[in-house]
Amino acid sequence: MSRHLLPIATRGETTRLAASLLRAHRGPLTVAAAAFVVVGLAGLVGPWVLGRIVDAVTTGGDSSVVLNGALLIAAASILIGVGTSVSVLFLARAGEPALADLREQALDRALHLDAHRLEEAGAGDLLSRMGDDVRSVAQSLTQIVPLLIQSLVAIVFTAGGLFALDWRLGLAGLASAPFYAMGLRWYLPRSGPYYARERIAQGERAQVLVSGVQGASTLRALSRERVQLDSIAHHSRHAMTISLDVFRLFTRFGARQNRSELIGLCLVLGTGFVLVRHDLATVGAVTAAALYFHRLFNPIGALLMIFDDIQSAGASLARLAGVARLEPSPASDAPSPVRDGRFELVGISHEYVPGHRVLSDVTIRVADGERVALVGATGAGKSTLGLIAAGLLRPTAGRVSVGGFAESSLHPSHLRAAVALVTQDVHVFSGTVRDNVDLARPGASDPEIRGALETVRAMSWVDALPDGLDTVVGDHGHRLTPAQAQQLALARVLLHDPLVAVFDEATAEAGSSGARELEEAAVAVARGRTSLVVAHRLTQARTADRVIVMHEGRIVEEGTHDELVAAGGRYADLWSAWST
Repeated sequence: MSRHLLPIATRGETTRLAASLLRAHRGPLTVAAAAFVVVGLAGLVGPWVLGRIVDAVTTGGDSSVVLNGALLIAAASILIGVGTSVSVLFLARAGEPALADLREQALDRALHLDAHRLEEAGAGDLLSRMGDDVRSVAQSLTQIVPLLIQSLVAIVFTAGGLFALDWRLGLAGLASAPFYAMGLRWYLPRSGPYYARERIAQGERAQVLVSGVQGASTLRALSRERVQLDSIAHHSRHAMTISLDVFRLFTRFGARQNRSELIGLCLVLGTGFVLVRHDLATVGAVTAAALYFHRLFNPIGALLMIFDDIQSAGASLARLAGVARLEPSPASDAPSPVRDGRFELVGISHEYVPGHRVLSDVTIRVADGERVALVGATGAGKSTLGLIAAGLLRPTAGRVSVGGFAESSLHPSHLRAAVALVTQDVHVFSGTVRDNVDLARPGASDPEIRGALETVRAMSWVDALPDGLDTVVGDHGHRLTPAQAQQLALARVLLHDPLVAVFDEATAEAGSSGARELEEAAVAVARGRTSLVVAHRLTQARTADRVIVMHEGRIVEEGTHDELVAAGGRYADLWSAWST
């Protein structure tokens, strides 16, 4: 199934965004630049001093030249060490905060991304950007960028030193530039597209891995494990093949670089031989020139070789910038027009894969304050209908309205205020219990938070925690049971206070021990508001005002619990199997 991936920024857009982020950290960036310049100048000292020593030895000069030269080289080495440390430190002080700003901006756009757009792109695309791409850019800041700048500074200053010795020796060294350029010209057009495809392939691989993990139980139930594993293997092989192709391309590029080095050094030494033979230059000057050019091997080699990493980091930065540059949803200052919880799904049909309907012409009308339960066997389309009702999935056909207004006509903030979804997959955020609950209404008072927790039957275990509401929970704190995590989610709904609540098997993870308490909590949250309950346990359907039975994407029965049991149809069979 083809997916519409999130956008990737152009080179110009990426450059402008990076420049704007770095401008906010000018101070550390200026210190780093000055330190790089000092390191570049100090690097010229060694070859120049050695050239003077050669001349002193060949002409029978004073031996103090050797001692003074050694001291000068030692001082330059110390300066290079200190300057390198300062440059890398202050570059990190500028780059890491800039990367943090970019990461926060990208995450902000991702969190506010339209649910339909995220569904089209797939979770793997976003996960690979916020994971692999952030890691790639972060590594480049500490490893690649300092090496890049050091290499560029060394090349510029060493080339200047070569021309300062003798312009003819400088021209001889410069004559090797076309060979390096030909190597780059051969490599860059071939490698750039490879890296872009590699990042996309990694996103596809992440997508099938996430889908396999999230749908593991369904895959096992349908005996489709092998199909999913084959899909994972296929996408992994595809990503691996691209990476191997890039590596082969890179080794061929390395051979071209070595050839350029050989040509350049031969040109410098050959020119030097002619100049010395005609007394136009000294042996020391030619020695220094050869050392200068040899000193270019590492920075030029590093510069060319790290194009491999630069291309990769550039592709990652462009993918992050593509998310960060997404236009945020415009805020709405107008009050929500929705005043009641009337809810309608009319003529709803949906296809995840063209030609394979999971819902067919479903129409449900729910009165303000009514509690309706959706029941049916696995695969009947209940969860899909719940996602459509919550506004998280756009149906292939049909319309959804709340309070008399079509969902498509409502501002996203108004829709989120009117309709809330609670699923069986709840996340406990790393933070205190208070932080987890008042996400729904920042700044809520302790009495309001405690009241919400009391309603969902959670205060007994919250009070038993070491620090009560201030106890840190989540991955880095006190671990909560699935039932306790669900109670926090239900408490958030109470504080959010939507007109319509959609419960998609919200008590399925409770286990038999906590099921009754959690079901009572869900009923308490639904009280006084319109609610659509995808019922995992038929006891939830028994307490609903109305029960809708689905089968193969269609509504096959509708009525109260007692009416449907008495009718002796599909629901009666389900109830009999449940209660036996």
